[in-house]
Amino acid sequence: MSRGGIASRGASQTDVAKLAGVSPQTVSRVATGATNVRPATRARVRRAMEELGYVPNGAARALRYGRHGCIGLVFTDFLRTGEARTAQAVSAAAAEHGLDVLLAQIGPGGPRFSEEEMESRYRDLLERTAPLVDGFVVQGIELERPQALPDSAAPLVMASSRPGPFCTVGCAQAEGIRAAVEHLLGLGHRTVHFVAGPETSLQAQDRLAGWRATLAAHDRPVPKAVQGDWTPDSGYRAAEELLADPDVTAVLTANDEMAAGVMRAFHEHGLSVPADISVVGFDDVGAELLWPRLTTVRQDFEGIGRHLIAELAELMDHPGEMGRAAHVLVSSPLVVRESTAAPGRRGASV
Repeated sequence: MSRGGIASRGASQTDVAKLAGVSPQTVSRVATGATNVRPATRARVRRAMEELGYVPNGAARALRYGRHGCIGLVFTDFLRTGEARTAQAVSAAAAEHGLDVLLAQIGPGGPRFSEEEMESRYRDLLERTAPLVDGFVVQGIELERPQALPDSAAPLVMASSRPGPFCTVGCAQAEGIRAAVEHLLGLGHRTVHFVAGPETSLQAQDRLAGWRATLAAHDRPVPKAVQGDWTPDSGYRAAEELLADPDVTAVLTANDEMAAGVMRAFHEHGLSVPADISVVGFDDVGAELLWPRLTTVRQDFEGIGRHLIAELAELMDHPGEMGRAAHVLVSSPLVVRESTAAPGRRGASV
């Protein structure tokens, strides 16, 4: 039959299979979002679908196969760098698996909502969206009691550096902080000062704890941390506080945005980075654009996204494993650039 005839009656799975050179079963797996299809084969089938104008019936597909080919990405605030980057990585990895992504926002956390309210919002959102998706990736929810979260009717994985009662994937916070502190100590700095993230953030708490633990392990003084809130402005204010102490020669910040504020304040006060003070950030987001280029801990957002989707796909293909509480930590290496050096003019008298 000609392509014109196909267009007049509507393309079938068999038509797509013939054009793509695969079996109808493979077309079905691509259409239903199954994960056991090679990326090259999936791409060939999708090209054939587009060429023939084949559109799977989503409702029929869900009824027949129990799959929507769509996952829910639950988030709180895309203004947060880490959340936005992780969401991009999750979406890209989902596309490689032939999965669409439905965004579902709970709302910003932090001081605006209590843990009880976040749990309530989370529960309501899962109940509303579970019938529409095959599984969930949850990110940005920072609760001290993750075990209090309600069970999901659909497979669920969470972006978190802390283990929980479900599958979690996150950045190796302690590894990255330890590498940053030891790098500065290895350059000859007596100790390392720290600009912390928000007190309500579990990630900020973990980075703060890692800094303290590493200094203590090396028998170095542990200065009082200066409080920040992730923003460059808070880093700027923290730097002005640190400048009052002439013994400060090395500063580690809980993220790169605060490092940018710290470096600006140092420059405005006539200090050179790293000749006078060394600075290290965390995330490796825009760090190469700073002057000097920032030494920082790299969060592998792409790796986190790939692992989240891989773990979710495994749960979707094996529903009996939904109670599995795997915990995956993605390595966070230190990227050494030009913002760190041995103690200079400020450290001469220390």
